Amino acid sequence: MILQALTAYYQTLADRGEIAAPGWGAVKVTHALTLGDGGEVLGVVSLETQGKGNKPVPRTFQAGQPGEKPLPKEVRKTSGIASNFLYGNSTYILGMDDKGKPERTMNCFQACRALHEQVLEGVEAPAAKALLRFFRTWQPEQAAQHPALQEHMEGLLKGGNLIFTYQGTFVHNDSEIRQAWERHYNQDGGDGPQMVCLVTGERGAVEGVHPAIKNVRGAQSSGAALVSFNAPAFCSYGKEQNFNAPTGKFAAFAYTTALNHLLQDRDHVNHIGDTTVVCWAKGGGSAYQSLFSGVLFDRNYAEVDLLSMVNRLCRGECVEFEESRLDPNMEFYVLGLSPNAARISVRFFLQNTFGGFLANAQAHQKRLEMVRPVYERGERLSLWRILDETVSRKVKDRTPAHNLAGAMIRSVLTNTPYPASILQALTIRIRADHTVNWPRAAMIKAYYAKHPHFEVPEEVLTVSINYESKNPAYRLGRLFAILERIQEEANRNTKIKATITDRYFSSASATPAYVFPLLLRLAQKHLSKMEDGLENYYKEQLCEVMDGLEGYPKHLSLPQQGDFQLGYYHQTQALYQKQNKEEK
Repeated sequence: MILQALTAYYQTLADRGEIAAPGWGAVKVTHALTLGDGGEVLGVVSLETQGKGNKPVPRTFQAGQPGEKPLPKEVRKTSGIASNFLYGNSTYILGMDDKGKPERTMNCFQACRALHEQVLEGVEAPAAKALLRFFRTWQPEQAAQHPALQEHMEGLLKGGNLIFTYQGTFVHNDSEIRQAWERHYNQDGGDGPQMVCLVTGERGAVEGVHPAIKNVRGAQSSGAALVSFNAPAFCSYGKEQNFNAPTGKFAAFAYTTALNHLLQDRDHVNHIGDTTVVCWAKGGGSAYQSLFSGVLFDRNYAEVDLLSMVNRLCRGECVEFEESRLDPNMEFYVLGLSPNAARISVRFFLQNTFGGFLANAQAHQKRLEMVRPVYERGERLSLWRILDETVSRKVKDRTPAHNLAGAMIRSVLTNTPYPASILQALTIRIRADHTVNWPRAAMIKAYYAKHPHFEVPEEVLTVSINYESKNPAYRLGRLFAILERIQEEANRNTKIKATITDRYFSSASATPAYVFPLLLRLAQKHLSKMEDGLENYYKEQLCEVMDGLEGYPKHLSLPQQGDFQLGYYHQTQALYQKQNKEEK
């Protein structure tokens, strides 16, 4: 299904002229060699620009950019020798590198020369003749001493792609040369066996090795395979390489080109954990991607009118966004990829209408609704903010568990129960740092709202404090928050080395019968230090909470600990809000 959806997306973009035609692709280039009429190298021009931190950035030649034309598609290189047409690194183009393998370097250059002679045979264009003269007269053994290369020698040997210019124009822009390549590409039917393509359903030669997928975070920079088989256990009926998943030449080119096109678009690629997330609408159009990224990953969601658009789309209405008309019934896809050595793992692949995905995301936000601290400016909790709460503040690598990010996105977008691992991860962090903050409390509430449990009644799953709830664990959480505040008020001018929260929060939420009698005795000492008005206020607070308690349970289950944490958070926010109002 993934390959079919990507192939259809490629066809949509190709019909609009936004993506390379078969045989062509996006290529990053660092330098251009200027050729004379006799094929001599007259000079070298750097095509790199300065990026972040003054890091050189190669120039990308691709379809859809004014004034530029794509280069021939890049061949998938394994351990063998395979040359590209009209470009390559210094090993293939100049027969020169610093790898210490002169015999292999010469073989690479000869393979490149043979390919150009084969493709350009009979082409009368002056640029083609100059290029052929270059390959026939160039002497790789003397390349290191060539005067035109000296200034750029270090950059040429770094491994970037080199192209050619002739009389001030890129050689690959010549119409006759481009026609020659297309004839060569179309005549090459492939050397794979004749099989039925699983994408198009047409019979023909299938590709043994598919083009590489690039720009997946954590994967090999040279590219990784989405479809690949290389072990006997994976090879059914002796079918090796990609013949176990037969894909025709056009389909292999189309799905890889479409996916690389999506991954190159940094404005619409999102990363969460180790997962790289791309999305697209069947009918094309970047506006769908922009709005979806804003909703799910909190990009530019601060605009009030954007929320209004989402609500209208959820109701089935069309809206205008980024000069495009968005249809809630448009078929939409979300794909999550993660690195796996030389291959790519699919974390999830989801399909729904655009409006359907937005409705599910809005339902998730509805479950997350929770009173928030006054210092929190945003009204929404993004996925990355919730996942960030599952990682210790003390570690440098703040990447959440590998499977957690994908499982959370899948749950949100399909409106299915959240993974149990998110509750476990948040519980572990709360026990470790004794903190129940806004994201954690909101996610605990959302989890039990989607996973109904008899020990977590609806009366505790409220946005703000529920004074009417008689749930024992919820009341105990409220009681702990008040005891915490009493200690703070009694020691306002004294620095406390370890608060009751630091010492007793975990045990109070798990074994309250062993902790609360001690905490209440300690609270009496703290109350005696306060002025009469403040002392009476907190005594009233204690009486109100304890009035609904009938003893202290010896143990609280994991769901009951969720009640405790919600009660603690609700009461903490209620106390701070009351204090802020009094200060104003």
